[in-house]
Amino acid sequence: MVTQVTEPQLFKLPDVGEGLTEAEIVKWHVQPGDTVEINQTIVEIETAKAIVELPCPFEGVVAELFVTEGETVDVGTPIIAVGAAGAAVATPVSEPPAQAAALSEAEAVPTADEPGMTAPDKPKRTPVLVGYGVKEGSTRRRARKTNGAAPAPARPQPVENRPLAKPPVRKLAKDLGVDLSTITGSGPQGSITRDDIRAAQAPTATSPREERIPVKGVRKATAAAMTASAFTAPHVTEFLQVDVTRTMDAVKRIRELPEFADVKVSPLLLVARALLTAVARHPMVNATWEETPSGAEIVVKRYVNLGIAAATDRGLIVPKIKEAQDLDLPSLARALNDLSAKARAGKASPADLSDGTITITNVGVFGVDTGTPIITPGEAAILAFGQVRDMPWVHEGELAIRKVTTLSLSFDHRMVDGELGSRVLRDIGDMLEDPLRMLAWS
Repeated sequence: MVTQVTEPQLFKLPDVGEGLTEAEIVKWHVQPGDTVEINQTIVEIETAKAIVELPCPFEGVVAELFVTEGETVDVGTPIIAVGAAGAAVATPVSEPPAQAAALSEAEAVPTADEPGMTAPDKPKRTPVLVGYGVKEGSTRRRARKTNGAAPAPARPQPVENRPLAKPPVRKLAKDLGVDLSTITGSGPQGSITRDDIRAAQAPTATSPREERIPVKGVRKATAAAMTASAFTAPHVTEFLQVDVTRTMDAVKRIRELPEFADVKVSPLLLVARALLTAVARHPMVNATWEETPSGAEIVVKRYVNLGIAAATDRGLIVPKIKEAQDLDLPSLARALNDLSAKARAGKASPADLSDGTITITNVGVFGVDTGTPIITPGEAAILAFGQVRDMPWVHEGELAIRKVTTLSLSFDHRMVDGELGSRVLRDIGDMLEDPLRMLAWS
């Protein structure tokens, strides 16, 4: 049985970033029957850019959750229904929705509004949930004329014993070769969820040779962006080994200054400052290639939204320090700290991850000397900073053990030619060899 309710309000998945088309439901913070308030966090979603907490735009009682955790849905899809506070909340009928949906038109019966029917003949109706099932009055059939004989009762149609699972879940099961009939669902009304599919598909002790990991969320977006960048922008990568002994000494001294007492200072701070200084000297490296109806244009940015690539449990993300060119060294250090903390906690917002102009990737934290980084789409260049290690080096005419790193700069050859790319990389290297060179542009 269901209780008739005031029509609940549907909350549709919003576009929480520019141009996002889908998101995965990561975690529900409410369940049917819970009371919610306006702006209360009700769900965490993972977009192509970040994990985002969604606030509820309504107040009342949760009537239904339409999407299970782990399911990916398109923007604009209803994900939750919220009824008015104090109103009765609909509860599903005991028979599964798949069986209810299988009832045929032959079960429709005449009503007292039709000719030849009297009030006592009118059958009782079972109300349907708002927005679901057959609309009342939409499938009425006239009573078949008979010679006074009562019409034969409608014969129920056989119902297929089909496991309960939503179309995306069925597709996942098909892709992974999982038989739904062998799974006991853990979702609402025993429905099968994505987690059930993955659990059934996980390698067993007798077959531990393969593991399949669905590509979604940040990993999916990163793969698409990197593929587009690699096959759209003509990449050139140059490399430079640099003696950074003075930079490492400067980092130690900066850590002792009272202005930096509450922040973590690493060599990345001076690498970021060197790149910002190089951008001020060579603005073309901080540009975007745009196709317009009248032809291609190079848009040179007079501001720097500095991207810092960060490896997280969800994949590679690149949060941005907005208007980084205006920050002094202590402010830049705090911005780097805040960005790192947000990335690790999975709290970087879509705004934090958008509108970058140039990027640094610190591969040295993984013990790697350097690499050939792929340019972030829409940018002209990306700088890779390798590990700092002790190496034999000719210093002031003598062989000595110095702190050495390898820098690499990938750039879009449509905007940055070999001369400009070389000048930028050499400029950054010179500033890291002697940090005093940054003072003229600080």
